[in-house]
Amino acid sequence: MAGALIKGLVASKSVSPDHLMASDVKASRLTEIESAFGIRTTTDNAALVKFSDVVVVAVKPQIVDRVLPVIRENLKPSALVVSIAAGVPSVVFEEGLPQNAKFVRSMPNTAAIALAGATAIAAGSHATEEDMQVATELFEAVGRCATLDEALLDAVTGLSGSGPAYVMLMIEALADGGVKVGLGRDTALLLAAQTVYGAAKLQLESGEHPGRLKDMVTSPGGTAIAGLHTLESGGLRRTLIDAVEAAARRSRELGEALLAKRKA
Repeated sequence: MAGALIKGLVASKSVSPDHLMASDVKASRLTEIESAFGIRTTTDNAALVKFSDVVVVAVKPQIVDRVLPVIRENLKPSALVVSIAAGVPSVVFEEGLPQNAKFVRSMPNTAAIALAGATAIAAGSHATEEDMQVATELFEAVGRCATLDEALLDAVTGLSGSGPAYVMLMIEALADGGVKVGLGRDTALLLAAQTVYGAAKLQLESGEHPGRLKDMVTSPGGTAIAGLHTLESGGLRRTLIDAVEAAARRSRELGEALLAKRKA
């Protein structure tokens, strides 16, 4: 995700490469990033925090407690901290950062790698409107961004955070269907993926309700209605709703377990 953000910021010219710095424990990864994007890199987290007006914490949830002390000790008074650590509540950061530190929590998804991500952000206790605008511009460099209350981020995790996995399964299944009716595997996969991409692009650009766009394809007694009947009979709509609900519930459970562990 950090690499995707760097790619998006450089590609969109939102930030000059000489204003970006990345830190990682793997020197080989830093060499790769420096070569690809022309930014500065370091293995020293303290140096990165001292350099930055916006610090993006792009680590696994279990690593957060290990990096917070370095951030706290080196953070500029006016700097903004943005977290993409999945499931880690704002309270964890606000307890570990300097008093009144500005913080924004986010939930991006892996489509950011293709600069087509869906991200939701939530303001911490001391984040200003200007801070939220900075965070919005950061994530709009790699897709689209929505601002929500933090209480809704588990729902976002269930929908767009986990959603690419659901869609990949759908693409794979559509391609399998194409193979079953005689298409070659590569052709079926190309057509399935492009169909999903095109349908999503059509909805986003037209702003039409997906039900209306569905009806535009569905002629009386035609092929689409025959396929839709099969999907409804198989419970596709209910299954997808249940998947979002289950993933959101699991996200909430993981966050609660993290907080309980810290209190123990």
